[in-house]
Amino acid sequence: MIELKIQSHARDELISISHLIEETAGVRKWRNGVVTIFVPHTTAGVTIQENADPDVLRDVLHALNRMVEWNDPAYQHMEGNSAAHVKASLMGSSVQCLVEDGRLCLGTWQGVFFAEFDGPRSRKIWVSWAG
Repeated sequence: MIELKIQSHARDELISISHLIEETAGVRKWRNGVVTIFVPHTTAGVTIQENADPDVLRDVLHALNRMVEWNDPAYQHMEGNSAAHVKASLMGSSVQCLVEDGRLCLGTWQGVFFAEFDGPRSRKIWVSWAG
């Protein structure tokens, strides 16, 4: 397992990490196989989403914020970040992606994104390889 570090800059943010995963694959000489990307945090996640139009990322965050209000008076979690926990649960904590010739096998418009819901923070991403 490889541990990568990432810094978020906003409470809610989708950060492209495809290049970090491919750099890791290159350094480790991972050629053909499957990479697992796991986020070991309860208020952050990971997803594969469109990487061409930044409006899509804004729309995803907007929809999540409409579905899961930050200051819902019904929340009981004492830290005050229940919305971040719910959003992270909806997003998921891991994705897998095929790798061929050291490159992620993604669709034309796809990218891998770290999903921050309780930032800004310094975070970890764990990457594992099966080849």
